[in-house]
Amino acid sequence: QVHLVESGGGSVQAGGSLRLSCAASGHLVSSYTLGWFRQASEKEREGVASVDGDGNPSYADFAEGRFTISRDNAKNALYLQMTSLRPEDTAMYYCAAGPFYADHAAPTDFDSWGQGTQVTVSS
Repeated sequence: QVHLVESGGGSVQAGGSLRLSCAASGHLVSSYTLGWFRQASEKEREGVASVDGDGNPSYADFAEGRFTISRDNAKNALYLQMTSLRPEDTAMYYCAAGPFYADHAAPTDFDSWGQGTQVTVSS
């Protein structure tokens, strides 16, 4: 199983930016699909974006145009650049790893999860 550790969360004002990072260990993740998910208080976990082993990204509608997912296979790392942040983006953000067919729209496809990093956006 892949061990994942997120970092980069914090508190920002609306309109600000944050860059989340996820460090993977235990396995090389170059062939895995990696994804970002979030869970706000009293809400279900939802997919934000995912990127397959070839670097092809997929985004949730709310993330399209504001968030950019990227990966560095040489560093076994995943990133999420978030811009134009809104208060409704406030949530715990998790990275996850899954097989090649995994997609952010289906969290159950992913079998390794990090502990999360908190993002808080104030108005």
